[in-house]
Amino acid sequence: MNPLAIIFLTLFVNLVGFGIIIPLLPFYAQTFGASPIAIGLLFASFSLSQLVASPILGDLSDRWGRRPVLIFSLVGTVVSFVMLALANSLPMLFAARIVDGLSGGNITTARAYIADITTEENRAKSFGVLGAAFGLGFIVGPALGAAFSRISYTAPIWAAAIITVIATALAFFWLPETVHRSHAGGRSPWRALGDSWRLPHLRVLFTIDFVYWTAFAVYQTTFALFGARRFGFDAAHTGYLLSVFGFLGVIVQGGMVGPVVKTIGEARTLMIGLAAAAIGWGGSALTHSLPVFVSMLVPGAIGIGLCNSTLSSLISKAAPAREQGRVQGAAGALESLGRTLGPVWGNGALQRFGEGTAYGTAALALIGAAMLAVGYQQPPRSIDP
Repeated sequence: MNPLAIIFLTLFVNLVGFGIIIPLLPFYAQTFGASPIAIGLLFASFSLSQLVASPILGDLSDRWGRRPVLIFSLVGTVVSFVMLALANSLPMLFAARIVDGLSGGNITTARAYIADITTEENRAKSFGVLGAAFGLGFIVGPALGAAFSRISYTAPIWAAAIITVIATALAFFWLPETVHRSHAGGRSPWRALGDSWRLPHLRVLFTIDFVYWTAFAVYQTTFALFGARRFGFDAAHTGYLLSVFGFLGVIVQGGMVGPVVKTIGEARTLMIGLAAAAIGWGGSALTHSLPVFVSMLVPGAIGIGLCNSTLSSLISKAAPAREQGRVQGAAGALESLGRTLGPVWGNGALQRFGEGTAYGTAALALIGAAMLAVGYQQPPRSIDP
C-alpha cells in the first residue's frame, strides 16, 4: 500500500479519537466543578506539555525514525484516554491531558514523514491529504462523541481509546520507515529551534504559524462554551455541529487546496485562508442568530482548510532537506505555545468579558497574520543553516 495512504489512515483513525474528546471535554470537566478559565487551563496543560515534547520528538524522529516515534505517540494517547475515563477529580483530568501532551508527537512526525516521501512540487497537495484526514476525523469523531454522550460522558472516551488502539496497530504493522538513522544529526532540538528562528523565511512563517494556532485554539477550545452560553447547546449539539464543520474542511482540504495553490501560489492561498477565517470568527462573535452563526462556519472552514496545508508546505520548503524533523518539531513547539496561550486567553475572555470577546480578538489576530503573509516570498530552494 502507498505510504501516503497508510499515514492518512493512521492519522484519520487517531483523529477520530481526538475528535470525540474535543467537544466533550468542557462538559465533562464541568461535572468536576471546572470554571471556564479552569477548562482553558485544562486544554493549555496538554499544549504546554507538547511545547516541551515536540522539539525532542522531532529530533528523535530524525535520529530513530518516524515510525517508532509515531507509535510511541499513539500509545501515549491511548494511556491518556484510559486515565481520562477513570478520572474521579479535576487533577486527574489534568494528569491525563499532560500524559497525552508529553507523548503527542504524532502530527509533527506525520508532517516530517510526508516531507520525506514527497517532492516539493506535490508537497502542498500531499499536505492537503493530511488536512483531509483532519477533516474526516472531525466529521466522524464529534458525531460519535455526540451519539455516545447520550449514554454517559465516559462512553465516548472509552470509544476514543479503542479507536486509537486501532490507529496504533495500523502504524505498527503497515507503516514503512523513511529515515536512515545514519543520516540523522545530533544537535539539540532547542538549539535547532533557535537556528530555525534566525532564518528569515522561517521566522516569518513561524510568526504566522504561532498567531494562527493561537487564534485557532481560542476558537476550538471555547466553541462548546460559546454554543452553550449563546445558543443553549449541550455536548450532543456541539458534536453534531463540529461534524458539519469537519465535513466542510474535507471538501476544502481534499479538493480545493491543490487547484487553488496551483492557480495563485501557496503564499497568496495562505493570506486568503487567514482572511476567510477572520471573517468566520469575527462574524460568529457579532451574531446572536443561530442561522447566521452556522453560516459563519463556511468561511471559517475554508480559511482553516487553506491555512493548515499551505502553512505546513511552506515551512517544509523553507527547511533544509535533512532537517525536516527538527524544523517540523520547532514549528510544533510554536504551535503548542499558541495552543497553550489560546485556551487561557479565549476561556479567560469568555469568563470575564463574554463569549463574543474571545472570537472577536481571535479574528483581529488573524487579520494581523494575513498582513504578514502579504509580503512573504518563498525562497528559491531549501535553506541550509
